[in-house]
Amino acid sequence: MAFSYRTSVTVSPPTRPFSPQILERFSNPLDCLTSHLMLECSEVLAGIKPANLISLVNRTRPCGRNLYVLWQRHHEALAARFADLDFIVLQTRERALLLLCYSREHLEHHLSHAGIRTLLHKAGYEADASCASLLDELCRRVVKNDSFPHEIGLFIGYPAKDVAAFMGMVNLPFACQGPWKIYGDPTKSLSLADEYRCSRAVMENQLAGCDSLFDCFDNICVTGKHFFCAAVDKECHSQESAASHETHSKGKTWL
Repeated sequence: MAFSYRTSVTVSPPTRPFSPQILERFSNPLDCLTSHLMLECSEVLAGIKPANLISLVNRTRPCGRNLYVLWQRHHEALAARFADLDFIVLQTRERALLLLCYSREHLEHHLSHAGIRTLLHKAGYEADASCASLLDELCRRVVKNDSFPHEIGLFIGYPAKDVAAFMGMVNLPFACQGPWKIYGDPTKSLSLADEYRCSRAVMENQLAGCDSLFDCFDNICVTGKHFFCAAVDKECHSQESAASHETHSKGKTWL
């Protein structure tokens, strides 16, 4: 796992909720931080998302730990635990730090797609730039701008059509608000959002049910496959389907 640091800049990335009771199960501070990153990187560990943004807020949690401080103390020790992931510290401020977590192999493959390359070139990136150069340019843009560069959606696995429409590069009607703004036909975007939610739910179940963090690693580290087995994946989708049916029966949707 590689780490790199960038200059501080004020940005407001979207935050995602996590389950505090899961972190409190692990008495070792490094295990606590590891479990948080496993949860926040679940889609990347699952192999269905090339990268994620993670915010570590500088505040003491009810259990007495501060994830911001734990990162400062233990990030080097995480290398052996997340051997297949890299982390870039995009921002370090007094109140929080922002990480970009990514799978190098997956991100390189993802950014090699001709359509994504075309959109990045339209956004001012070099057409033949390497993955590392694209990341360097993204980080420079984060540093020099107060607003968050919208093309980061292409790096973290949002559908290209949605990012392009949001940036005004293509003319598609707004469809609905999911985890990101969805444009045009929402079918594939909503299906992808379901995959992202499901992978996180399965990781939560793994962390909540394992006797130790290393037992959880044994369960999820399946070479070349998603961390969740077919049976668990089926169970997750069955639960989501039942919840969706109940919601629609009441005349409501999640959007």
